Amino acid sequence: MFTYLRHVLWVAVLLVLGGIAPAQEATYDLVIRGGKIVDGTGNPWFVGDVAIRGDKIVAVGSVPAKSGKREIDAKGLVVSPGFIDIHSHSDYLLLEDGNAPSKIRQGVTTEVLGEGSSVAPNRGELTPKMTGDGPQPRFARLADYFDKLERSGVAVNVASYVGMDNIWQSVMGHSFDRPTAEQFAKMREITEEAMKDGAFGMSSLLAMPPGSLTTTEDIIELCKVVAKHRGIFSSHNRNEGTGILEAVKECITIGEKAGLPVDIIHLKIADQKLWGRMNEVVALIETARQRGVNVQANVYPYTRGNNNLASIIPPWAHEGGTPKMLARLKETEQREKMKKDIREGLPGWYNHYTAVGGDWSRMLVSGKGPYEGLTMDRVIASKSKDKTPTPDPLDLLFDILIEQGGSIPTVYEHHTQKDMTLALSQSWCSVGSDGAAYSTEGGLRRGNPHPRNFGTFPRVLGVYVRETGLLKLEDAIRKMTSLNANKLGITDRGLLRPGMLADVTIFDPKTLIDKSTYESPFHYNEGIEYVVVNGKLVLDQGKPTGEKPGRALRHGK
Repeated sequence: MFTYLRHVLWVAVLLVLGGIAPAQEATYDLVIRGGKIVDGTGNPWFVGDVAIRGDKIVAVGSVPAKSGKREIDAKGLVVSPGFIDIHSHSDYLLLEDGNAPSKIRQGVTTEVLGEGSSVAPNRGELTPKMTGDGPQPRFARLADYFDKLERSGVAVNVASYVGMDNIWQSVMGHSFDRPTAEQFAKMREITEEAMKDGAFGMSSLLAMPPGSLTTTEDIIELCKVVAKHRGIFSSHNRNEGTGILEAVKECITIGEKAGLPVDIIHLKIADQKLWGRMNEVVALIETARQRGVNVQANVYPYTRGNNNLASIIPPWAHEGGTPKMLARLKETEQREKMKKDIREGLPGWYNHYTAVGGDWSRMLVSGKGPYEGLTMDRVIASKSKDKTPTPDPLDLLFDILIEQGGSIPTVYEHHTQKDMTLALSQSWCSVGSDGAAYSTEGGLRRGNPHPRNFGTFPRVLGVYVRETGLLKLEDAIRKMTSLNANKLGITDRGLLRPGMLADVTIFDPKTLIDKSTYESPFHYNEGIEYVVVNGKLVLDQGKPTGEKPGRALRHGK
């Protein structure tokens, strides 16, 4: 007994003298220490710590030393909420590879899918327009897609709109007829179902069929269903060229009459005839906001966009879908009518060909195939070689469309740096990539894609914050985090605050920059060091971990 007491006393003495330290259990799963915290609100940065337990942020500020199972030294780095990509086309690519390589390396922790066409509901004759390769699974309901994603595993969180194309074609197929009262009632039912499945709103692609077939009143009536579920209307405008002002007015009218928020997709002026008039577009939106209409927009930080050369074909020739369009391209009389409409235009139609002055050199083929990486002037020159008389370039376009099954994706110049930066600098304009989760190797390295797929968010921070000073760091982060979360009604992400879900991006503000270019797109950026999704590291010291902690985010759930 005496020996035992003497041992206890000796241990106590050693503890007092510091000879033995009692084992300290870690309080947190992950602590990020000493970083420049930009919390997503737009408020000034401060130096501090972020502590994570499970999937939640539990402390921001000063955290006791050695209290994390894993600790990251973030001195000299920026710690921000994970970036929310409000305009993404990764719908099917995430089923091919849930690691989302080009997105997590940009600091993206949440993807928002479903522009115009969504993965679901996919019924009847509907053919999805999503980025993918080979056969694509059909999902009757959005809930089925969300379930499949979570079973497969995904590195990022996923939200989706319901595409208005899906709603329309699930009832009308490829017909250009006006819907009957019974058919329109069915569209309302499909919209209601999608909102109950967790869609964050409805998205439209109004420049081409079937979106171009809808009237403003049609959209308002469907949006009233969305508004009932506190959703958003996300709109790719009916006309981004000479009709841009009227198209923006239409979006404002829809938001005002349906009583819901509107977000205009990649706000731009995509016709050289109106370049320099973004101030008029901004004024329209500002005036609407002043009278209480919640209309906002997003942009990507590039002056070139993506388009498919099938969009040069007049809308009437798309009736019946791609097979019917291809059949018309083979008929001489139909070709001549198309040429006339392309060169002279049609009322209300955004004509991509005349928007760039008929300049084929400004259209770079981006899709997989024999012409990838070539500008269309080079493709046309090659096809014209040694032919007498020289073929009409539009005839050659028609022939190539037939050869390629009706699709030739391109990257093309569409607006000016001045117009783009004016839009980007507006307080209500956020950042979305209009890109997808590609890879620099393997099956997701395909075609000659737009550099925005790899560099959107680093480009904003590297070029427009550090190099040009267009944006303050805090404002840029807000545009990529809480502003997008607020638009969608996501209340538990987009900010670094205790109680929020732990989506975090850590980057080096001195080195962060995009490396992808139009000519050589397959390059990841530099400077994103760590990415945390739901408390798990998916990028660790710039390298993917293979973790897939992402979730399907269901609106209202």
